[in-house]
Amino acid sequence: MSGSYDESMIDVSSDSFWEVGNYKRSVKRVDDGSRLCNDLMNCLHERARIEKSYAQQLTEWGKRWRQLIEKGPQYGTLERAWSALCTEAEKVSDLHMEVKSALMGEDYEKLKNWQRDSYHKQMIGGYKETKEAEDGFRKAQKPWAKKLKEMETMKKSYHSACKEEKLAASRETNSKLENNNPDAQKKLQEKVEKCQQEVQKTKERYQKSLEELDKLTPQYMENMEQVFEQWQQFEDTRICFFRELLLEVKQHLDLSTNHRFQTIYQTLEDTVSAVDAEDDLKWFRSNHGPGMPMNWPQFEDWSIDLNRTLSKREKKKPSEGVTLTGISQTAPDQHVPPVKTSSSASSMEKTTEWSDEDTGGNPFSSNGDGNPFEDEPAPSVSVSVAVRALYDYDGQEQDELTFKAGEELTKIGEEDDQGWCKGRLKNGQTGLYPANYVEDIQ
Repeated sequence: MSGSYDESMIDVSSDSFWEVGNYKRSVKRVDDGSRLCNDLMNCLHERARIEKSYAQQLTEWGKRWRQLIEKGPQYGTLERAWSALCTEAEKVSDLHMEVKSALMGEDYEKLKNWQRDSYHKQMIGGYKETKEAEDGFRKAQKPWAKKLKEMETMKKSYHSACKEEKLAASRETNSKLENNNPDAQKKLQEKVEKCQQEVQKTKERYQKSLEELDKLTPQYMENMEQVFEQWQQFEDTRICFFRELLLEVKQHLDLSTNHRFQTIYQTLEDTVSAVDAEDDLKWFRSNHGPGMPMNWPQFEDWSIDLNRTLSKREKKKPSEGVTLTGISQTAPDQHVPPVKTSSSASSMEKTTEWSDEDTGGNPFSSNGDGNPFEDEPAPSVSVSVAVRALYDYDGQEQDELTFKAGEELTKIGEEDDQGWCKGRLKNGQTGLYPANYVEDIQ
């Protein structure tokens, strides 16, 4: 019998750890530990990307809606409450960017370093720890596996001898029934006796081999337990590390424990709770309603000085040091919008502008908004021309439009003396814009 140990010749008859070769599941667990490190790193990386994407979406949403709210018709404390939603989004966005940074800068790096220190790659492939586990289990199992192989051989010999003995006895019985010659019966009888002796001999060998195997079993179990416990401790280290790391991830993800997070929503609640309908209505009444001041018409005596009186809202001329509005910093090759005077803005204002010199002091003259009870003048010819913006323009007054280069709008009024046109954006907003900032769409 060869003394070499060949695992391939042993049939695994059960799924028990003690069967030859079944320790490989414990060895595989070492490789699985490294793979699980990679999986957890991928998990953290994907979550960090989600946090970053969510933060960017919050920022864009808050910025866009803040602009819409500021340019919209909402006013007063309710406007501040609505804008507070945008502030909340911006601050929460900052917190989620911090979560992303913590996941990648702390948790991911910590796991990566631990994996590098715990699993050492070999030049020939695989991990050093996996080879150590394989060698440890093989060494602990080899003596017992070798004796098991011998026992299996003895068992096979004994069972073969039993089969031969039973076959010889069957032939002898048949020979007696057929009354064959005495010489033939004698040979068969001798064959049976020889087989019986062989059965007894192989049985004794089988029993002896089994006894020797039984004596090795306790030592085998002890050696295997020692090796198994060694790698149990290795796995225990990995499990405890993963547990601590996941708790740190939880701390980073749980914004409810962050005092800044709590402050954000406390501030939002206070701002929304501060909405006061009475104050808002009072403000609107004072600024756009009956509460506004009014220069009611009064009797005035004629005088020479009265002939030189200008309108109550004096129109500025370019020579009088007009303030430029709606001008953003431009490159040398960009256009500068024309000077916008009060006469340009008058096309959008609904306030009566008049002068004693033109109307004789009549506030309902046709040169102003006119008397609403008189016949309206014939409407001017409507203009509707599609134009495209050549440059960005940020409106500086409430009656001015804001648009980006390349944006299309509709010109609905002819250019005035100061170079301003009236137009309408695609969202329906109307207002003034510098005529030299657009071109007609052919």
